[in-house]
Amino acid sequence: MAHLERKLGLWAAVSIVIGSVIGSSIFMKPATMAAQLSSPLMLLAVWVVAGVISLFGGMINAEVGCAMPETGGQYTYFKYMYGNFFAYLFGWSSFVVIDTASISAIAFVFAQYSEYFVRLPHFSAAIERSIPVVIPYIGRFYLLENIGVKGVAIVLIVIFSWINVRSVKAGGAVQVFFSILKVAALMFLIASIFFSGKGHLGNLTTASSAFDHSYWHQFTAFIAATTGALAAYDGWNNLGFIGGEIKQPQKNIPRGLIIGLLLCMLLYVLTTEAYLYMMPVDEMKNSKLVASDALFKIMGVGGGGLIAALVLISTAGCTNSNILPCSRVIYAMSHEKNFFAFAGKVNPRYSTPSNALWFQAAWGTILVLIGSFDMLMDMFVFITWIFYGFAAYGIFILRRKMPGRQPGYRLKGYPYLPVIFILFSALYVVITLYNDISNYIAGTSQIIVSVFGLVLAAIGIPLYWYFNKRKLS
Repeated sequence: MAHLERKLGLWAAVSIVIGSVIGSSIFMKPATMAAQLSSPLMLLAVWVVAGVISLFGGMINAEVGCAMPETGGQYTYFKYMYGNFFAYLFGWSSFVVIDTASISAIAFVFAQYSEYFVRLPHFSAAIERSIPVVIPYIGRFYLLENIGVKGVAIVLIVIFSWINVRSVKAGGAVQVFFSILKVAALMFLIASIFFSGKGHLGNLTTASSAFDHSYWHQFTAFIAATTGALAAYDGWNNLGFIGGEIKQPQKNIPRGLIIGLLLCMLLYVLTTEAYLYMMPVDEMKNSKLVASDALFKIMGVGGGGLIAALVLISTAGCTNSNILPCSRVIYAMSHEKNFFAFAGKVNPRYSTPSNALWFQAAWGTILVLIGSFDMLMDMFVFITWIFYGFAAYGIFILRRKMPGRQPGYRLKGYPYLPVIFILFSALYVVITLYNDISNYIAGTSQIIVSVFGLVLAAIGIPLYWYFNKRKLS
């Protein structure tokens, strides 16, 4: 049997973690998180807690990845742990919520930052509310709301889908450059702000006058803000997928995860503190383009425009890098006869999964029309962390099913770290549902985002039985 060769060292592992984790969220989510918390110290705590929990998850996933290095992802992990039905539900959820919502959310960031240079068209409030799509017990969606931003996001998805239809090589050629650029943009922003001396250190500790001191409100707000941080840290699971190609995995996988995530945590904390240094939490929570707004205060239009341009390039790269691999989910499901046959066809001219790419683009367009950046990102993170919880429990199943294996990496802190991770996942899911439903009832939210994500994921249940029946007939 052929085996994957172990060619990747420690710093390759670190670079994979950093490149996979740092995306678009840090340029948008801190403002939303500040609005939820109204406290700079709690905002700092959220970044640290979410980073530590993500580290636990990465280490758990690393053992699974080393045990099954030839598999290449959670779809096959779940098939081994829980069976075909659960694996299918994950594959369907990856397409309908996790992957496509992530792509659409990143495209939203690109579109919103493009408004720094070009004022995008908007309908009047009356027209925006004239065509609601109502789903009972879930909420109202306004398709014409923020139409200019939505239009740019859709165009970006279509363009990169077209590029990936025509050439796999063209779709992946510039990803290293984009990863370097993201880190460079954050380092430039941090250094420029702190060395300017134009901010106020008091902003780093002074809470908003609207800060609610009740413990229950602080707790629920903390969990709500954690969604933004978890979105920013997402990607830690990628290193576990290539566990069979890491040299000395017992040492380099945990070290790569720890060093990589600690560096990401440091960059996120310093970037958020830089935002706060330039603007108090009350100002920060109302900022639409928080990175550009912060640098504008010290460099004027040129500085804000430079960061906006870097964000545009970075988010364009993120959109492109997610479109091709995410389309492989429904392509693979189609080949297993678990999805419609047309999605599994290869373009005869370009040798790419063109139908899967266009199907993904069509669904991404629908998500853009009915959503916003925060809605899409929150929905994606909520569903993702349900499956992360099951993945963590799966390590107990794995050790029971494979008692005599010699793993390339064995989790330290077993069984305590998986238990902590599972409890956090369960708490996060329950409190998020509570927050979303409470906000909808109170009228502060138009959509129960978590429930909408669950409904989309649940559509996979009848689909599984339908395609399973077709295979047997």
